[in-house]
Amino acid sequence: MLRKLFSILSLLLAFGASSQEFNCKVTVRHDKITGTGTDPQLFLNMQKAITDLVNTRRWTTDEFASTERIECNIFINLVSANVGGDPNTFSGTISIQASRPVYNTSYTSTIVNFVDKDLTFKYSPFNPLNFDDNRIVAVDAISSNLSAIVAYYCYIILGLDYDSFSPMGGTAIYKRAQNIVNNAPGGKGTGITGWNAMDNNKNRYWIVDQLLNQRFSEARNFWYLMHREGLDSMSVKPTEARLRILTNLRKLYNVNKENPSSILIQFLFNAKSDEIIKLVEMSPKNERTQYITMLSAMDVANAAKYNALK
Repeated sequence: MLRKLFSILSLLLAFGASSQEFNCKVTVRHDKITGTGTDPQLFLNMQKAITDLVNTRRWTTDEFASTERIECNIFINLVSANVGGDPNTFSGTISIQASRPVYNTSYTSTIVNFVDKDLTFKYSPFNPLNFDDNRIVAVDAISSNLSAIVAYYCYIILGLDYDSFSPMGGTAIYKRAQNIVNNAPGGKGTGITGWNAMDNNKNRYWIVDQLLNQRFSEARNFWYLMHREGLDSMSVKPTEARLRILTNLRKLYNVNKENPSSILIQFLFNAKSDEIIKLVEMSPKNERTQYITMLSAMDVANAAKYNALK
């Protein structure tokens, strides 16, 4: 498998591979769901159903050794039930975190850290949670939305992971996420949001649209460079690896300048801002200003943290 270039890969495959790509922990918080008479077991069933969908489904045709499975966390915070008068229909938020290992270290680097606030779905403990790329809406819109959202983020995580090991390596997987967007549950009267370009400019539609848009190709090039040519080299050539990452921030800066306030740039910084701050901290003070200026312009939410490095 060409996806990962670690020297131990051939040895791992010799002992057998696992098809599953994820080692995901799922948590469903439901303390705000009160007074509805909902059985707490329903939420445990929901949690297990999502876990099984992510961890047991085969998302790609590649073989993953057990040590290659992507570590991730899905946290669902339910804030209301009985949406539209149905006691098994819920709304809330879904948080996704994922990481990949850094070569020759015990360190794992965050590749996704995102909160999606457009979560509305119907869940029945008597129906298994399945996903079919060829039939996104299996029964009805609201019942299909949970599996569609989970599948979408599985593909986004995989695409970013592949991009971090190979230039533009995640393109085919992003297209599968885009297929979900193009065939997503929704429509008038469903109460479902997050899939449509017109809902807002920072939702699921725009994340994958920008990942596949040529205008953002340098952002993906930077992503590969930061991980494969930067972080993966930190254990042997730390100074060169750090400078390689920081000097190439210009790639992201130029993308941001041409596409101000894009969701993709913020999506990437949600995962990487803490790491980049540490890299700037390692630089001599007289070299930091150039990096701080670019970072503050790109990642406004963390501008105070960058300016504190002066």
